Amino acid sequence: MIKERIDEIRKQLTAKGFKLTAQREATVKVLLENEDNHLTTEEIYMIVKKDIPEIGIATVYRTLELLKDLHVVEKVNFGDGIARFDLRRQNQAHFHHHLICTECGAVQEILEDWLLPLEVRVEREFGFTVSDHRLDFQGVCHSCKTNQVNATCKAVS
Repeated sequence: MIKERIDEIRKQLTAKGFKLTAQREATVKVLLENEDNHLTTEEIYMIVKKDIPEIGIATVYRTLELLKDLHVVEKVNFGDGIARFDLRRQNQAHFHHHLICTECGAVQEILEDWLLPLEVRVEREFGFTVSDHRLDFQGVCHSCKTNQVNATCKAVS
């Protein structure tokens, strides 16, 4: 599956006049292998560097910016001031949504696009054509809520 995704990304780059160089491919591979981890530039760089020791962090930065500009990845910030990169899913018109726990920092993805009816309403009421959207919910995850309840119960006992 990773090979097919790399081939698809290669086609996207080629269609825009770019090549999938060895450094770019290594960066894409790290993103694909860590798709659920929302890695930072530095984390991506450290992993790529294991396979391509001569790569510089500036090359990884430029690659990620190019991939962002081509809508292969999204640059996201989950409220902690740190930029992370998240691959756009194949065959999805819009970026996926996230649940972000303000207690433990866990991030869960919502892959369904719940905002399509809202997009239609925005276009109808405001004459605004939406090209993309992103929705992040911040709150407390189930695990943290359970831990809070258990801690409260123990304190009362």
